Amino acid sequence: MFFDHAILDAIAKGALLSALGLVWIIVLVRIVGLRSFSKMTNFDFVMTVAMGSLLAGAAQTGSWANLLQTMIAMAALFAAQFCVAYVRQRSDAFDKAVQNTPVLLMKDGVVLHDALRQTRVTHSDLMAKLREANAIELSSVRAVILETTGDVAVLHGSTVDKVLLKGIARVD
Repeated sequence: MFFDHAILDAIAKGALLSALGLVWIIVLVRIVGLRSFSKMTNFDFVMTVAMGSLLAGAAQTGSWANLLQTMIAMAALFAAQFCVAYVRQRSDAFDKAVQNTPVLLMKDGVVLHDALRQTRVTHSDLMAKLREANAIELSSVRAVILETTGDVAVLHGSTVDKVLLKGIARVD
């Protein structure tokens, strides 16, 4: 592509094409917005992983046509994410169809073992998340929620506003 010597060509291609791919991603993020790589939904997570894979593919491509195809695929992913976010904002039914529901793992100091089983979260993982959140006593933990992104939110203190628990599934 650039040099007749295979090693020099590989170095030049790797450096230039990965830089080009990275610049293209930055341009797309500037167009679409910061939401592009958030971890707010499972779709956002898949977008991030796919973009990393496409960037790796761009850095290793063997032709300009393949690079163009990869860059178009990147733009198409950004467009798809933008469209899904747009429709989710306007349709509760669509939002429910494409989005997981957060699950309550602990309520008012009580571990909900059925919820742990259903979500495949171990008791030791739950305890680790509680320590991470600086929970000092189980009795002060108002709620632990497995969020749609796979993150675990720990709400502790004397009370919790009910609006923070709206839309969270409880496994019984």
